[in-house]
Amino acid sequence: MPSYHAPLRDMRFVLHELLEIENYSNLPGFEDAGADMVDAILEEGAKLCEEVIHPINQSGDLEGCTFKDGEVTTPTGFKEAYKLYTEGGWNGLTAPAEYGGQQLPAFLGTAFAEMMSASNQSFSMYSGLTHGAIHALHAHGSDELKSTYLPNMISGQWAGTMNLTEPQCGTDLGLLRTKADPQDDGSYKITGTKIFISAGDHDMTENIIHLVLARIKGAPEGSNGISLFVVPKFMVNEDGSLGARNGVTCGSIEHKMGIKGSATCVLNYEDAIGYLVGEENKGLFGMFTMMNSARLGVGLQGLALSEIAYQNAVEYTKDRRSGRSLSGAKEPDQSADPIIVHPDVRRMLMTMRAFNEGARAFALSTALKLDIHLHHPDEDTRTAADDWVALTTPVIKGFLTDYGFDSCNLGIQCFGGHGYIHEWGMEQFVRDARIAQLYEGTNGIQSLDLVGRKLAANGGRAIRAFFAEVGGFVEAHKEDDQLAEFVTPVGDAINDLQQATMWFMQNAMQKPDNAGAGSYDYMTLFGLAATGYMWAQMAKVATAKLAEGAEDPAFYQNKLATARFYMERMLPDTGALLKKVESGADTLMALDADAF
Repeated sequence: MPSYHAPLRDMRFVLHELLEIENYSNLPGFEDAGADMVDAILEEGAKLCEEVIHPINQSGDLEGCTFKDGEVTTPTGFKEAYKLYTEGGWNGLTAPAEYGGQQLPAFLGTAFAEMMSASNQSFSMYSGLTHGAIHALHAHGSDELKSTYLPNMISGQWAGTMNLTEPQCGTDLGLLRTKADPQDDGSYKITGTKIFISAGDHDMTENIIHLVLARIKGAPEGSNGISLFVVPKFMVNEDGSLGARNGVTCGSIEHKMGIKGSATCVLNYEDAIGYLVGEENKGLFGMFTMMNSARLGVGLQGLALSEIAYQNAVEYTKDRRSGRSLSGAKEPDQSADPIIVHPDVRRMLMTMRAFNEGARAFALSTALKLDIHLHHPDEDTRTAADDWVALTTPVIKGFLTDYGFDSCNLGIQCFGGHGYIHEWGMEQFVRDARIAQLYEGTNGIQSLDLVGRKLAANGGRAIRAFFAEVGGFVEAHKEDDQLAEFVTPVGDAINDLQQATMWFMQNAMQKPDNAGAGSYDYMTLFGLAATGYMWAQMAKVATAKLAEGAEDPAFYQNKLATARFYMERMLPDTGALLKKVESGADTLMALDADAF
């Protein structure tokens, strides 16, 4: 059975030493997020994940969810673990205080979410979808809807979902057919079928609150005619008690490659009572509030599964013996050396480690930007932070899940044939990680969003600010002999990213296929460069700590060694990716469709 230990030391390094979150104590919501409190919360969260949630991960994968007589039952132990999770107040960690949440900063929720996903990806799905629904309802719902639903959703007594996809439409939501008929009392009757609904039905909460996209009778065709509705599984009486079962039922659950402990449902709506969230025909605006939150969460899933795969690969490679080191036996008194001595095994472990630590810094720094956007008193500062979040969200979702999946594959490779066997747990990480590249918009869609929307938004303001920030860091430290080995490669990578951006400006307007052909490589290039920027900043901190005589010098020395590996063995890929972007669409589009 695999093991999991929350990477608390590295989280503390990123939060306290790199991001210096204590400097933001004057922001609303940060009053109760001092260093000691943050560490205490993370330590308690780690205990929950390590001791309660992780032990039911592999058994939940084996058992899966069951569907009988229209009802879904979660795997053994899930209900009990969820009860402990909600009793500890974890569901409301970052939720608004006015409805019962603790309203702690997003960076803290992000760190906890990584632990949740790493310990048990399937289990984390149930609360993760609820958090997205809370966010959307709080941002766009009426006061009456918020007071009716948010307190019980935040406490975890009720769960939430998002309902977009239908059998005939996924990304192209303008094709959806679910209908909403207005009623005299201001409600709507919702009729249609939604598929791939994560946590669409289960037995862990007494009610499930669905956020559903549907088209009001007479609304315009296409995406401009879509509205958003809240549709409870059980109706809610005026006194807050539960009433009759609403007209929404689970038709079946999907049999999936991974996340088998998470119920993925077909939901049938037959004159189900729903209530409008926000304005008519503005449903996509409300749902994208939820989806952007979900996309950041999905990016974390790639990091989280890479982290647990790395931990178990390290443990195995230190124990498994085969052959001798190329430079001479390291343990001559044993029959063979542990395989961790071999350079190719080190290549895999270092790739995983360098990705994990860099991605963690990238995700947490973006979460802090989200906090600044929500709470900083200065409007320009809020706008700049929002630009960063908007620009990097598709990168975090796409890059972290792509490399996270690849990292899980490396974990299997470290185990050799044993990695392919279920009992070791490594193959489950690969299966669970694969979905993150698909849902909340495939990674190809993320790259198109990045190139087609985010680069051009507000006249390119966000990408120009990104280049200015990273370029300013490089310029400020390029003459520092101690940092040159970290700063110079980042400067080269940023130059590659700037050239790719300029190439799109020059070649994509008249020939849009050029943008489509290069967008995926551009997203990957962006992710590598941004993560390189994180590593350069971490190297700066580690160098300073060593100069100050840090109590645990090995931690900072290891940080620098990992940074060097990233700069020398991973970041140079930006040059090849630039070449791919600049090759354009001709070779991709050369064959007629009939030739395939």
